[in-house]
Amino acid sequence: MTEAAAESIAADAKQPHRLERKWTFWFDNQSKPKQGAAWGSSLRKGYTFDSVEEFWCLYDQIFKPSKFPANADFHLFKTGIEPKWEDPECAYGGKWTVTSSSKANLDKMWLESLMALIGEQFDEVDEVCGVVASVRQRGDKLALWTRTASNEATQIEDRTVVAVPVHKEGGLGLRRLVIPLILNWGVMLNNVKFTAVEQMSIGRKWKDIIDVTDKISYSFHDDAKKERSAKGRYNV
Repeated sequence: MTEAAAESIAADAKQPHRLERKWTFWFDNQSKPKQGAAWGSSLRKGYTFDSVEEFWCLYDQIFKPSKFPANADFHLFKTGIEPKWEDPECAYGGKWTVTSSSKANLDKMWLESLMALIGEQFDEVDEVCGVVASVRQRGDKLALWTRTASNEATQIEDRTVVAVPVHKEGGLGLRRLVIPLILNWGVMLNNVKFTAVEQMSIGRKWKDIIDVTDKISYSFHDDAKKERSAKGRYNV
């Protein structure tokens, strides 16, 4: 190997490994909320990064849930999306939630979730907004936020939503029909228009990533706005 080639390899090795997109850490400490303060008023932007090296530097030094103070929330979201219900990217979304049995387990699930996000492991990458780790006395939680809550209804089961033309008063209309994916599409009517095909569940994928066997639930942000203790609509 020539000296020039060796120098070229060494220079390449020093180049940062860029991620597909930029990500931002956020911090929210609700332990001492100011009287009358609006929800999310204590939310603070932390650091934005776009390389593998920056991620590990930040994670190793700061961003481990076991180091968080009580009632703190840490978020990793796509840069440009704020971890608030009011953000346009989150307004019509919801979240998958899992409760952690220990600090060590929370650290593990948090890291696996972070690596899955920055590594673009979700097929529905445009649907995923970010992940939140919440430290609470009654049990720590991890939540994966998605953009469109209505999409989750088709994602939790292996099924397809189609629109079938039907005769209605005043003309021809469409009727939504949910059918199993195991059906042979070759025998379907030629005039069936496919409106959505969701073969992959974000919730199931996330369970796989964080190695959880218990059921996890999905809740709508709209429901939480009306009632903080709103129950999840779906489980996987």
